[in-house]
Amino acid sequence: MTDVRVIIHRDSEREERVVTTGTTAAALFEGERSVIAARVAGQLKDLAYEVAEGDEVEPVEISSPDGLDILRHSTAHVMAQAVQELFPEAKLGIGPPVRDGFYYDFDVAEPFTPDDLKLIEKKMQQIQKQGQRFSRRVTNDEDAREELADEPYKLELIGLKGSAAEAAEGASAEVGAGELTIYDNLDAKSGELCWKDLCRGPHLPTTRAIPAFKLMRSAAAYWRGSEKNKQLQRIYGTAWPTKDELKAYLEFLAEAEKRDHRKLGAELDLFSIPEELGSGLAVFHPKGGVVRKVMEDYARRRHEESGYEFVNTPHISKEQLFETSGHLPNYAESMFPPLEFDGQNYRLKAMNCPMHNLIFKARGRSYRELPLRLFEFGTVYRYEKSGVVHGLTRARGFTQDDSHIYCTKEQMADELDSLLTFVLNLLRDYGLSDFYLELSTREEGNPKFIGEPEEWEEATRTLREAAGKQGLELVMDPGGAAYYGPKISVQVKDAIGRTWQMSTLQVDFQQPKRFGLEYTAADGSRQQPVMLHRALFGSIERFFAVLLEHYAGAFPAWLAPVQAVGIPIGDTHVPYLEEFAAEAKKKGLRIEVDSSSDRMQKKIRNAQKAKVPFMIIAGDEDVSAGAVSFRYRDGSQKNGVPQNEAVAELLDAVERRA
Repeated sequence: MTDVRVIIHRDSEREERVVTTGTTAAALFEGERSVIAARVAGQLKDLAYEVAEGDEVEPVEISSPDGLDILRHSTAHVMAQAVQELFPEAKLGIGPPVRDGFYYDFDVAEPFTPDDLKLIEKKMQQIQKQGQRFSRRVTNDEDAREELADEPYKLELIGLKGSAAEAAEGASAEVGAGELTIYDNLDAKSGELCWKDLCRGPHLPTTRAIPAFKLMRSAAAYWRGSEKNKQLQRIYGTAWPTKDELKAYLEFLAEAEKRDHRKLGAELDLFSIPEELGSGLAVFHPKGGVVRKVMEDYARRRHEESGYEFVNTPHISKEQLFETSGHLPNYAESMFPPLEFDGQNYRLKAMNCPMHNLIFKARGRSYRELPLRLFEFGTVYRYEKSGVVHGLTRARGFTQDDSHIYCTKEQMADELDSLLTFVLNLLRDYGLSDFYLELSTREEGNPKFIGEPEEWEEATRTLREAAGKQGLELVMDPGGAAYYGPKISVQVKDAIGRTWQMSTLQVDFQQPKRFGLEYTAADGSRQQPVMLHRALFGSIERFFAVLLEHYAGAFPAWLAPVQAVGIPIGDTHVPYLEEFAAEAKKKGLRIEVDSSSDRMQKKIRNAQKAKVPFMIIAGDEDVSAGAVSFRYRDGSQKNGVPQNEAVAELLDAVERRA
């Protein structure tokens, strides 16, 4: 046996080790139960990988991002094996890891039922306890086709090979541009084949290394994400490094379900999405309309104070406008089909920026007007596939709080700096404070991205510098830029730790060029402005949903549709509270009096269910003292508050946005 020298990387430490030929990665990390794979020269490998001379090996722990993907993909294989053992006619689609879990698609005669999922999970537990070995085997196209002749979807992926990842979401877990591999699940004792699947890997060493998992739900999904293809049945599951982590995740999901904006929207009578209108098209009810108006009014006021000018644009335009802007070639799939009349094609507006360019171009512009900040609450329409439409957070019709700033190159850095500060401060005013920033850049060589490399470099550098001044974490997103320029997006964590993409800022040298936008510079020359795209909320509807879930429906007083409810102890106290409410309304407060026939305790419960911030209670003692009693949302109470002080306390809570 010959010696082999390898280098083991652990964070910044390097350890050189001499081992014998045939030593596996598992042997390098013997006794380290948290290590479930290895990274060799940047490539993920199974622990069964035999190290070679000069290999640089890094342990992959189960709790790391790569480790979680390996755990979840391995669990997806166990689920697919269980399905085929219980439903032998099931054909395999794709089974990748996803955020917090995994899924696998199956072609079956009937949709899976909840009882089916229970049986599948029980079978998975049996396979997990058996400790079957995941064994990697290299094959070729011809042999793979012969082995998988009964799996039509796998055959299709083999045919796609290198382009499979682009042709189907999750297919990169199955095949790549290189060699084909199949993973066999082998019996721990006899080594006999139990099941197999086309897969790139890597996987856990054995099924026993799966610590905790649970199947979540099933749903329909089109093969390769196209409605033109057959509809398959998708089973979602989750897997975690420990049972405690699985338990915590399930508790988190239960809390998230309580906060679901669709559920709260119905319970609090805020909005609905009527079937008669269509998927992704919402109507706001009076109470939801109040919240939305307050959100918009405050945003308008802040924009006015910051020098923005308000514009309005139509909902439809000639198709050529979106050809000129470059949107139609790049976003046609997200736009509704053309409407033909007057011998021309028209399109529903999917974005506001082309129309703002026309406003800039409507007359000559001087450098003295720059920066020109245009702002609009502009309603747009996007054709989202039915599978991704989700309440208000992924809608087909929504209103963007859209602004486009036209400035000189010299002004660009300061404008981006002030823009980002403005955006973050305004989000804080709405009660969001846990941020990080994401910088999306272009992918080299991708023809989607238009413009010169030098322009992209300048735009990206300026965005990075603006982000750096905020003192927030900056995460890179290579290839995530818009076709016309890089962008910074503000990522916000809500009350239960979920991350939402909020505001975006984009630098655009391309649209001014495509529209021929110019201004007269100080020296009399004609210059092209820089265009900055900025959406604060992203969309009013989506931001509404995020706030609704963040606050679990219990909006702060300034946003609450009803800020206080007057609750009389008896019917004789109703007129007194109505007089109090009338005075409060004169101050701009939103207050109602519950004069229904319900008993007082029922009225209190109703106000609690409606998540009203303040209850104003009055009885004989209050009336004789010219006072009221406060009952707060947390159940605490303060008695004998003079009327003028009570109104002042309500106003203070609203003005402070407490």
